[in-house]
Amino acid sequence: MKNKIAIVLSLVVITLFSCEKQTEWNVKDYGALDDNKTINTKAIQKAIDECNKAGGGTVTLDGGTFVSGTLLLKSNVTLNITENTTLLGSINPNDYPVVDPFIDATGQFRGQCFIGAVDVENVAITGKGTIDGQGEMFTPKKVKETIKKLGLTIVKPDFSDLISKDSKYVNNNIRYSNRPFLVRMVRSKNVQLKDIHLTRPAAWTLHFYQCDGFEVDGIDIYSHANKNNDAIDIDSSINGVIKNCTIDSGDDAICFKGTSPKPSQNVLVKDCKLKSHWGAIKFGTESMGDFKDITIKDCFIHDTRGGGIKMLSVDGANIDNVLIEDITMENVEMPIFVRLGERGLTYRGAEKKSVGSINNVVIRNIKAKVSDLSELRLTPTSGFFFTGTPNHKIGSIKFENIEVSLPGGGTEEDAKIEVPENETEYPEFTKLGATPAYGVYARHIENLETKNIKFTLRSEDKRKEIVLVDVNE
Repeated sequence: MKNKIAIVLSLVVITLFSCEKQTEWNVKDYGALDDNKTINTKAIQKAIDECNKAGGGTVTLDGGTFVSGTLLLKSNVTLNITENTTLLGSINPNDYPVVDPFIDATGQFRGQCFIGAVDVENVAITGKGTIDGQGEMFTPKKVKETIKKLGLTIVKPDFSDLISKDSKYVNNNIRYSNRPFLVRMVRSKNVQLKDIHLTRPAAWTLHFYQCDGFEVDGIDIYSHANKNNDAIDIDSSINGVIKNCTIDSGDDAICFKGTSPKPSQNVLVKDCKLKSHWGAIKFGTESMGDFKDITIKDCFIHDTRGGGIKMLSVDGANIDNVLIEDITMENVEMPIFVRLGERGLTYRGAEKKSVGSINNVVIRNIKAKVSDLSELRLTPTSGFFFTGTPNHKIGSIKFENIEVSLPGGGTEEDAKIEVPENETEYPEFTKLGATPAYGVYARHIENLETKNIKFTLRSEDKRKEIVLVDVNE
């Protein structure tokens, strides 16, 4: 009798264990090798697919270096890359199929990515490991070398249906770039990235397009491998939080974009450390969709060429209800640049929009030190540069509790500068040139309110502190 009971209990235990739901899928169980040479795309993707089919869980990469091409996350799947483990992008351009293609403002065909998610929900990338795109291997020269070495033929996709009749791209021609984004989330819900290291993208690093509900927490990004190395792009996406991130980017660090008419809205950015060669916090330049209900706070911006905060609406975006507060800047080229323009580019075949607006913007509690003259692209520089156009004024902007240290260097001739309008040109302060004010140059604004603003000069400047043109105070 005792033996029968023991057998029954054993069967019960076995049954219970066999009924336990699997929660983790190790890619090595599917044949993936962490030998820094095997292309593991099929093995890793199979683990992701099996995890999704079972209802979701965690796909784990643990070991050395796993090489792969494009991987597409599926609903309810977390990709976990453990500490000291690297997911390395293949150098073969054919390992990156096109995913949700579009043409950006510079006329480059986009759509390839290393890690992607399209029309899914509840996905995450976690762990203290590294996703490395080997972006320097995707310059035109390197791609040609790789193609020749591997004996490949690249078939360029047909992107004629992506070109709008109203398009007037910055470079006036369409180019196939062969530069995959590092991580790209498309029309997905409830997306999270936590603790991961992202490095060496071939183009943009982390792109959210038409996503609803996203969180980026505690990641770090180093993106200096190629051109257009944006760090985080929030593109027509809503309901997001970006916090505790450390970014060193070759292009924009945190950038709100609108490559579709849908808005970027209800987004919080806080407690981030940002360094950039183009702009630390930026709205635009792709700016069809509106930018609304956005808060940026408690961030440190340092060693940034191209501007600390840039707010640009030039393709029809309405920028409204934006709060930027408690920001410290150290060695930046221009602390704040705001531009409402009439460029009017279109994307993804959308119809051209009318000129947008900038309204209900509050910027407060800012301390900034502008870089020395020897480090500036534009000399002499200014603290703030705001401009609408003669026919389209900026709405209401409020600035308070701001301290800016400037290098000076403006001459009496600089004080006579007349700033061009350039309504339809690329919206960059270097293209508009120097201004006749070292502190604030503001033009075409309905309501500019300032309180407790202080500028200090480290050397003589012959320009006025403030110059207002067509501005209501």
